[in-house]
Amino acid sequence: MPQIISTSNIRMKNLPLVFICILSFFQFAGKANAQDAKTILEKADKHLRGNTSYTEMTMKVIRPDWSREISMKSWSKGRDLALILITAPVRDKGTTFLLRRPEVWNWIPSVERVIKIPPSMMMQSWMGSDFTNDDLVKESSTVED
Repeated sequence: MPQIISTSNIRMKNLPLVFICILSFFQFAGKANAQDAKTILEKADKHLRGNTSYTEMTMKVIRPDWSREISMKSWSKGRDLALILITAPVRDKGTTFLLRRPEVWNWIPSVERVIKIPPSMMMQSWMGSDFTNDDLVKESSTVED
């Protein structure tokens, strides 16, 4: 004689199995999406910066007694390498800064020399602005700041 199986018996027998499947799904889904804040910020910062960049810009320095504009071109690769070429004013044209973390090198065309900026000069003003040579090397980082 065939045995009669009620649907309530099937449901009760499979309940632990269904419960285990649901728990394991949430456990694996949580691990796949779990990221700490630092990882998220690193990904956002990398996406924002890209691998390389090229910029043409003009910086205006305004002081109570004088003002000046400095035009420049800038190339960078990652956060460790950058090159800044001053294109105007004529007096500073051709001056170049190479940033090779943590060093800053400077080409001055008027004396035709390459100068490594020593640590003692890192806190001096950069091109008459409020930036310092140290600011160029330690560019901001969302992750570290």
